[in-house]
Amino acid sequence: MASSSPIPATQSKKPRGKIADWFRQALLKKPKKMDVSEESHPSEGLQTAAQDGLPPQSSSSPPSCSSPPSYNSHPSCSSGMAPTLQPTQKDTSCSSGRWSKDYDVCVCHSEEDLEAAQELVSYLEGSQASLRCFLQLRDATPGGAIVSELCQALSSSHCRVLLITSGFLRDPWCKYQMLQALTEAPGAEGCTIPLLSGLTRAAYPPELRFMYYVDGRGRDGGFYQVKEAVMRYLETLS
Repeated sequence: MASSSPIPATQSKKPRGKIADWFRQALLKKPKKMDVSEESHPSEGLQTAAQDGLPPQSSSSPPSCSSPPSYNSHPSCSSGMAPTLQPTQKDTSCSSGRWSKDYDVCVCHSEEDLEAAQELVSYLEGSQASLRCFLQLRDATPGGAIVSELCQALSSSHCRVLLITSGFLRDPWCKYQMLQALTEAPGAEGCTIPLLSGLTRAAYPPELRFMYYVDGRGRDGGFYQVKEAVMRYLETLS
C-alpha cells in the first residue's frame, strides 16, 4: 500500500494561524471592565469607601447651608412684643389667701346707719391689722347699678359685717345683701358676722338664727369682737 505523502508545512500552519487570529481578535473585542462605582449600588460604594478609610460620598445632592440655630423664645418675642415675665414665687403667693380679694370686710348697713358704719370702718382700718374695708357710699362706682355694686362688693370681700339695726330691718336693700351673703358662701363659717346694735334678741332676723351674733353693747360697741372675728377668718386663708 502506498504511503500518504506528508502534509505541506503551509497547510499545517494555516489552521493554527487562524486560531491565533481568532483568540487575538477575541481579546481585542473583550468588553472593558466597568468601574466599581458604575456597577455597584450607591450603598455598596459607601461601604467600599469606608473600608478604604475615605469619607463616604453621598449620591444625593450636597446639603444646603445650615440655618442659624433657633432659640426657645417666648411667643410674644417672635411677634415683636416684649417678653412676658413669669410670676415669681412671691407673686404666686400673693394671688392666694388674704390678697386674692380686694377687701377684707364689706360693711352692710342701712342709709340711716351711715354714721355708725363709718365709725366701724374707721376702727377696723385704723387697727394694727389695717383691715381693708368696703363702705358702699365711699367705695361704690359712681353710675353703677345698685344690684351689681352690692353683689360685687360681697364677692370681692372675704368677710361681711351685717350692721343689724331697726333701719337695717326696714331697708329692702339690706335684706337683699343679707340673703345674698348667705347665698355666696353658705358653708363658710365665720365669713358673715352679724352685729346686733340697739335691738333685743327677739328682733334678731330668723334667717340668721343659726349664727352667733356680736352684741353691740359689748366692748367698743362690739367693734373689737368684730375685728377679732375677721382676723380669725383671715388666718384660715393663709
